[in-house]
Amino acid sequence: MAIPQKPIDEIEVQFVKGVGERRARLLNEVGIFTVEDLLLHVPRRYLDRSTILPINKLSTGEETTVIGQVVKVEIIKYPRRRLEVTIYDRTGILTAVWFNQVDFFARIFKKDQEVAFSGKVGFFRGWQMVHPDFDIIDESKEQLHTGQIIPLYSTTQPLRKIGLASHGFRRIIHNALEKYRQAIEENLPEFLLRKYRLLPRAEAFFQIHFPDSMEQVKQAWRRFKYEELFYLELLMALRHALYRSPVQGIKMETSGELIRRVLARLPFQLTKAQRKVLREIYADLKSGHPMNRLLQGDVGSGKTLVALITALIAAENGYQTAFMAPTEILAEQHYLNIRDLLRGFPIRVALLIGSLPPAEKAAVQEQIRNDEVHLVIGTHALIQEKVEFKNLGLVIIDEQHRFGVLQRGELMNKGWNPHLLVMTATPIPRTLALTLYGDLDVSIIDEMPPGRQPIKTVWRTEKKLKEIYQFIREKVAQGDQAYIIYPLIEESEKIDLKAAKESYEHLQKQVFPEFRLALLHGRLSNREKEEVMAQFKSGEIQILVSTTVVEVGVDVPNATILLIEHAERFGLSQLHQLRGRVGRGRKKSYCILVTPEKINEVARRRMELLEKTGNGFMIAEEDLKLRGSGEFFGTRQHGLPDLRFANLVEDQKIIQAARRDAFALVENDPHLRLPEHRLIRRYFQKKYADKFKLVQIS
Repeated sequence: MAIPQKPIDEIEVQFVKGVGERRARLLNEVGIFTVEDLLLHVPRRYLDRSTILPINKLSTGEETTVIGQVVKVEIIKYPRRRLEVTIYDRTGILTAVWFNQVDFFARIFKKDQEVAFSGKVGFFRGWQMVHPDFDIIDESKEQLHTGQIIPLYSTTQPLRKIGLASHGFRRIIHNALEKYRQAIEENLPEFLLRKYRLLPRAEAFFQIHFPDSMEQVKQAWRRFKYEELFYLELLMALRHALYRSPVQGIKMETSGELIRRVLARLPFQLTKAQRKVLREIYADLKSGHPMNRLLQGDVGSGKTLVALITALIAAENGYQTAFMAPTEILAEQHYLNIRDLLRGFPIRVALLIGSLPPAEKAAVQEQIRNDEVHLVIGTHALIQEKVEFKNLGLVIIDEQHRFGVLQRGELMNKGWNPHLLVMTATPIPRTLALTLYGDLDVSIIDEMPPGRQPIKTVWRTEKKLKEIYQFIREKVAQGDQAYIIYPLIEESEKIDLKAAKESYEHLQKQVFPEFRLALLHGRLSNREKEEVMAQFKSGEIQILVSTTVVEVGVDVPNATILLIEHAERFGLSQLHQLRGRVGRGRKKSYCILVTPEKINEVARRRMELLEKTGNGFMIAEEDLKLRGSGEFFGTRQHGLPDLRFANLVEDQKIIQAARRDAFALVENDPHLRLPEHRLIRRYFQKKYADKFKLVQIS
């Protein structure tokens, strides 16, 4: 009697024939620990031999792939050192040439290897490709590597060194499928497989790695796209059901005099959109069930004021509010603005950020513990173990996309079923919002405060800087203020910061010596940042040179000009956020995007779109298309499963189908107890519930 095999997610990769302990250690470093991890290391592309051109059919200037046998590997020293690798495919010869990293590439290629070269074809004493992409197809001439469709895998240099380039991966994946096919468990019920004519899981793994045809590749990918989206939407559906289950929450019914007095102090009235959103929030607060609401609104639409009024309702009902922001400067801006607005009212506000002196931090923590603070504004410091709330009733998270779901959960756990309001000024395309925030109710502030002037956005190259500086000089001389923004990117922070400092000195001494300038960046102390911002707000500083620390939260109505240097280094949504620093008063405002003369096509499209529109939602849609869902703001940050197969831009139909199926299933069976859902329940608990600790299936 055969011994039942463990499922593939419990079999260590080292037991696959051809792996062993040494290779397993390197595979572990790239996230491959089990047989399932190995099978989920899917090809990055395929070579379909039926569509590959023979060498004698090539044309100059075309982009193509050729496959042949290496007949010569030679380093040429004169007139310029280069590597030439010549291949033959029975119809002719082609030479691939490398001028850089000659010795490195010379070690990769060996005579008699079968290789694929991809690139632009040229002709110089014969067919030629310069610096082509390449793949070693095989070294052994096994039938495994010489079929019509060849999968090609991403590999790192250490893996290539131990024989795990594409041909090596094909061999060990083939061995894994041969030995462990019976251990591949199905994780979708029969009724869903039938409904969409999806391949069974085991067959899908075979077809994705060793396909019979490109149509079968497509069907395998479709099956795995649906699978991962179904379980992602199931996670959302279960959380949605949990929030709407008869869980007792905090009732906040008092709302009155304090809010009216605070609003009377404002120099403007709430917009219709703000009032509508506040009605939705208040209905949640007094319902007796925990509120879970996402508040979307474009830059400058007044989300922070809505959040403050919500916190005042909590305070009037005797509860504390935790307000978490992604950066210290944004937390400080919120704190200073709210503190000033509430001056004279019986509402105690505190700031808790990591850079506070230890004694000051301990004092704030003590005040929170003793219920001496109504509203505490902070960063990740709020979720530290030492922070204990006496009576937490409301959690507000600003710029939600910068926090993970687990961080949100950690803050929520500091109270007993507190209400939750998450906010974002990065407009989220509908598809992404449904996928990432499908568990939350959504409110949108779709109206800007009255009197806001549209911001005129122009794109110029560096050649025009003198004219731009003259324009700024004239406006500042008339009493306006300006921002000049320099990029600060994490990987090159020291270089970028040095560049910003040097640019500041150049601007102060040589360009604008008649004006008062200041430099703002993340490495200044809290006191220094606060001092600079206070001086800029008061008009004492006329031009603020800054890194992207002013991206969100800074509100200076008299600032009318924003100059962004090296705008090509920013994403669309970030540029739109930065643009929101101006246009906050009644004067006409300008955003000037400056780039080098030569920029790539994606950057060019960003600049052109920003010139055309100020609509944040339209910009977000385009940003998602340009960058893809993985980069839009990093789904990994949300604590959600990685999407290996699905694309949130291209796979909207599959997303909608998976969402419908998951939500319908949970509506009929919220605890996944029906016999036909046992398989889903087992897989979900194993893969998601324990890992993410987001839902409880009792």
